[in-house]
Amino acid sequence: MKRTLLLLALFLAVPAGAQVLYEPESIHYQAPPVPKSITFAGETWRFDRPDLYERLDREFIQFTYAHTTSTLMLKRAQRIFSQVVPILKKNGIPEDLKYLMAIESNLDPKAVSTAGAGGLWQFMKGTGRDYGLEVNAEVDERFHLVKATEAACQYLKDAYEKYGDWMTVAASYNAGQNGISRRIEEQKQSHAMDLLLPDETSRYMFRILTAKYFFEHPELFGFHIDPGARYPYKAPSKQVGVNGPINSLADFAKENGTSFFLLREANPWLRSDHLTNKSGKTYVISIP
Repeated sequence: MKRTLLLLALFLAVPAGAQVLYEPESIHYQAPPVPKSITFAGETWRFDRPDLYERLDREFIQFTYAHTTSTLMLKRAQRIFSQVVPILKKNGIPEDLKYLMAIESNLDPKAVSTAGAGGLWQFMKGTGRDYGLEVNAEVDERFHLVKATEAACQYLKDAYEKYGDWMTVAASYNAGQNGISRRIEEQKQSHAMDLLLPDETSRYMFRILTAKYFFEHPELFGFHIDPGARYPYKAPSKQVGVNGPINSLADFAKENGTSFFLLREANPWLRSDHLTNKSGKTYVISIP
């Protein structure tokens, strides 16, 4: 009955004479069922306990009906993951940790949160600096895909040395290592899944499990993205090293055969229209 009413509503919404571009069989109206288990970073999580089932089901519903965000993540995935996964592997980080970026930034390299976290990995300014990223009004390496990913790898390795399991590491990425460690001690547990946590962190672990399942099985969530519709990664035409000031990045872009807009798109870590570089540091700028 519910399906019939949905089809009738869609039919009535189509103007007379308009071409119908959908097939009834393709209409998606509910989230996929929760699987018996999901394996994340080598550890298998089962959902036969009612509270675990419901917590995962909530995130399945969220991903299913956040149509714009979910579609854009699927389109961006090829471009972002192709660059990030080799860095994770080089650093000994399980590939599944790439899904942290999905729930942190929706795979948007230019994302900025209301709290001021920035980039794919959503580093706060202080944490970024702690892990070796330059953050100021002209250069913000939280938006540098390679450098920010290297910094994230170091954070994840530090957390793994402390906790010994990747799901607790993921929880610490949201709540902070101090917050997770304090709750582990207070609640006399050893794993984040067994902790009473703030709602955001509690959901975080199930969001990363959902992200993995979603990217591996988007069709179960009702999403069908043609390979040709996914955003490809296009390597820079060249990379230019500079160790002095650039008075005008617009002029620099023109000299290198591109526009200021495209230069900033290829280098979102450049945050101004010039580069003072009083220290004489060498920066590598990608030319699209």
